[in-house]
Amino acid sequence: MPADPIPHGASASGAGTPAGDARSGGWHSGDAPLRLAQTALRDVPWEVGVAKPDPVVVVDGVTRQFGGLTAVSVDHLEIQRGGITGLIGPNGAGKTTLFNLLTGFDQPNSGSWTYDGRSLSNLPPHRVARLGVVRTFQLTKALSRLTVLQNMLLGAQGQKGESFLGALLPGWRSQERANTEKAMDLLQRFKLDAKKDDFAGTLSGGQRKLLEMARALMSDPKVVMLDEPMAGVNPALTQSLLGHVKDLREQGMTVIFVEHDMDVVRDISDWVVVMAAGRVIAEGPPESISQNQAVVDAYLGAHHDAPLTVEEEDRVLAEASQAIAREEKVDGEVLQSDGTPRGETDR
Repeated sequence: MPADPIPHGASASGAGTPAGDARSGGWHSGDAPLRLAQTALRDVPWEVGVAKPDPVVVVDGVTRQFGGLTAVSVDHLEIQRGGITGLIGPNGAGKTTLFNLLTGFDQPNSGSWTYDGRSLSNLPPHRVARLGVVRTFQLTKALSRLTVLQNMLLGAQGQKGESFLGALLPGWRSQERANTEKAMDLLQRFKLDAKKDDFAGTLSGGQRKLLEMARALMSDPKVVMLDEPMAGVNPALTQSLLGHVKDLREQGMTVIFVEHDMDVVRDISDWVVVMAAGRVIAEGPPESISQNQAVVDAYLGAHHDAPLTVEEEDRVLAEASQAIAREEKVDGEVLQSDGTPRGETDR
């Protein structure tokens, strides 16, 4: 059985154990959610489909096929609450398709999944977001002809002025002011406040990633799913994005992110899930992944750096000899008895 994920007297968000309290092992301010996630997963076996101490998202038997191709086939997967879970795998492994399924942008052929015990199956994206599960995209979805601030305001939930009747009643203006203040606070945090009146289309690729992440936080989500947040971002902004992802965990959110850069994965992940050919082939802490032969083979191919055994080497040589013999036989058949190629007439 895994160890108790929450030290005595601490809450899941880290509140309840004073920073630096001797009973907490000398934690510092902002460390509690990180330590809680790591403690919760510390004794979890490195097995595919393993149960987590406090799962917030649970996937069961989800499959998605496109014609004859099975893009996703996940038997069972649990995501630990309050931690950062990295989802990795070679191109075409099904990572983004799984994101699309979990957030309502696509529907599976079979299976179900839950968030906080509530089924998300067959829910459209806007209802999934209202429940607290939001995502960003590998190719950012900022509305280019709206300003940065207007893009932010689109992410606010339950805006009274959006309905005809609500717009006629008092109160929506104060809500609009509160949303604007919240948006400006987030823009300042993401170093985009100076761009608030610029069109989103004028931002750099990295700034658009920051805007999309900031806009996602306007809805006060509980689970944030980031699809390759570092892709196409220059090194100067990469560290800033990494810091913001870690901050999400410090605020008690659950983060699931797709990434190819293993240095990034090792830096910020509490747990890593590896996919290949639509299936989950490995789970474990970051340090366990490089030790897993199935993961190494999925990325680099079997025997990529291991010498063949004597038996395997003999078999490969025998197959090569047979292939050469077949080629020589075919080449011999296309020659005439006198050795000239068939179809060639005397000159």
